[in-house]
Amino acid sequence: METLTAAAPDPARMLGQARRVVVKIGSALLVDQASGALRRDWLEGLAADVAMLKGQGAEVVLVSSGSIALGRRILRLDPRSDRLDEAQAAASVGQIKLAQSYADVLATHGITAAQVLVTLEDSEQRRRYLNTRATLRTLLDLGTVPIVNENDTVATDEIRYGDNDRLAAQIASLSGADVLVLLSDVDGLYTANPRDDAAARHIALVESLTPQIRAMAGGTGSAGAKGGMKTKLLAADIAMRAGCAMAITLGNVERPLSALAGGARASWFRGASDPKTARKRWISAMKPRGRITIDAGAVRALHAGKSLLPIGVTEVTGRFGRGDPVEIAGPEGEVLCLGLAGYDVADARAIRGLQSGQIAEKLGYPGRVALIHRDDMAI
Repeated sequence: METLTAAAPDPARMLGQARRVVVKIGSALLVDQASGALRRDWLEGLAADVAMLKGQGAEVVLVSSGSIALGRRILRLDPRSDRLDEAQAAASVGQIKLAQSYADVLATHGITAAQVLVTLEDSEQRRRYLNTRATLRTLLDLGTVPIVNENDTVATDEIRYGDNDRLAAQIASLSGADVLVLLSDVDGLYTANPRDDAAARHIALVESLTPQIRAMAGGTGSAGAKGGMKTKLLAADIAMRAGCAMAITLGNVERPLSALAGGARASWFRGASDPKTARKRWISAMKPRGRITIDAGAVRALHAGKSLLPIGVTEVTGRFGRGDPVEIAGPEGEVLCLGLAGYDVADARAIRGLQSGQIAEKLGYPGRVALIHRDDMAI
């Protein structure tokens, strides 16, 4: 029973030291369930919390529902309808409203919002996964706050996540987040449904997802939401394996992230390690499909924590595609590390030894600067 009684981590320290935070916002928090109108005051409070985190040096990604609910109100559609074509039409209209609302409230804090729409295929197909990861990394490097939502305009059942809990966990995993916060209609995981069982006990910390913990998950959540505790535990499984800590906490308060940092009740799920270690361990376990040999200058750059640029590459061998694992070897043939290639073998050979400004001319398209990004290396 140790899992049920351990004290939770210090939330102020967890959030204060996080390099990257992903926050999931459900429709029930963002949209008034009676009128279908946007809860502007609540959203402004969330924006202030995002500004607080960014002021502490954290990068923030928001995974937000709400486009279908907002679109149905604008189009005067029946909110009880389950017609797919109406839901997708509502999403098309609502996505504009949702993105503009986030842009407006974040702009008051000098923060630029970016919209990223994804489907399940974007994480299951390797090329799409790599493109999504690269786009998020660039947006965060540029200081924006990406607003991620499922692309309900085009997604059908076979390419849907189906709930934003798991989508948020996937985004946390691929972006290397330190903390994932699920803003919910409950303040965490209980031994039983507290609405039905007065003896239900709150669980402050989960160290591992044992069968006992999984058995505690109940049904779906509040009206308008597709997730429930089961989907939150599935999200926890994804996040924990990626080295990301996760918190489930009550979202229906004025400043939910400030409340969490201030000690509001929550259930924390401890990551198996830190995200960087988890990712490097994952890369290290891969079987290389090629080798990239580099010169002495590039060796020094790698040891200084830099990405591998084409100018330092002297030889490319093997058969690999973009995103495949390759060995990086020094001038004497010594293997230095393993990394995920940013180009396939043909393009890598074509640009070896070139300056970054020569890549586009050689390939005929504006390629990425790094042949292997520093985040994709296990040294």
